[in-house]
Amino acid sequence: MSNKKIWFITGASRGMGVDFAKAALAAGNAVVASGRDSAAVSRALGQSNELLAVKLDVTSRADAEAAVRAAVDRFGRIDVLVNNAASFYAGYFEELTPEQIERQLAASLIGSMNVTRAVLPVMRKQRSGHIISISSAAGLVGFEFCSAYAASKFGLEGWMESLHPEVAPFGITTTIINPGFFRTELLTEQSTQYAEPSVKDYDERRTTQLEFWKAQNGKQSGDPAKLARALIIIASQEPPPRRFIAGADAIALLLAAQDPGVRQTPVYGCSLVNASGTNHLKETLCRQ
Repeated sequence: MSNKKIWFITGASRGMGVDFAKAALAAGNAVVASGRDSAAVSRALGQSNELLAVKLDVTSRADAEAAVRAAVDRFGRIDVLVNNAASFYAGYFEELTPEQIERQLAASLIGSMNVTRAVLPVMRKQRSGHIISISSAAGLVGFEFCSAYAASKFGLEGWMESLHPEVAPFGITTTIINPGFFRTELLTEQSTQYAEPSVKDYDERRTTQLEFWKAQNGKQSGDPAKLARALIIIASQEPPPRRFIAGADAIALLLAAQDPGVRQTPVYGCSLVNASGTNHLKETLCRQ
């Protein structure tokens, strides 16, 4: 019996989504790779009989439904959904406009809900499927200057944790991925928007924060290709872990927050692994 699976990946025209799609194809799977510009997806991934590039703005429910129909028409099923598309609105909460916060939630929370809502009928009919959502260390611990982004990722976490028992009776599993600092394109001008300075009391700290975030782009310690290979392993496990924390920095942040006043979170990945095979994932991710 073939182990080939049909992967559906959002945000696959650049950044980590490209690494996820390439790893899934290299592992012998078929991939539906989506992005706002399907031509950009094709340019990033090339041509393959096992690849379908589709247009998908995750904030559009109509786009999500059309992309899922195209996937099923081409490959007949969807086995693995990777909710990867996101954006980053950085700034102090008081300086972020309500519209910016709405756009942050639309891209990084509601977008994943839109795509999952379109995919779930397919997976329920199959009585199988795996939903993987890319969260962040900011889904575990809040950070100064990241209030909108953290809100979207904390929301993603609560939704995924609640979704798990709802869909488990249909043979559908869920996994939350919490990457630390990986070399993605999240901090590029295409993905990051900064709040306009409007409150003088934040001037000094804002300058420091802007210098920090702009200096990080392309210099993050985590290798997205290694995380992509880890996703292939996670998707092959029965059952897959419900959470995978990727990178020593993310684990350190979580452990620092683990006190009686903080919810206890199962940790898989890097230096803390479970007893059922995740050691392979440790080797994949920790040698950075």
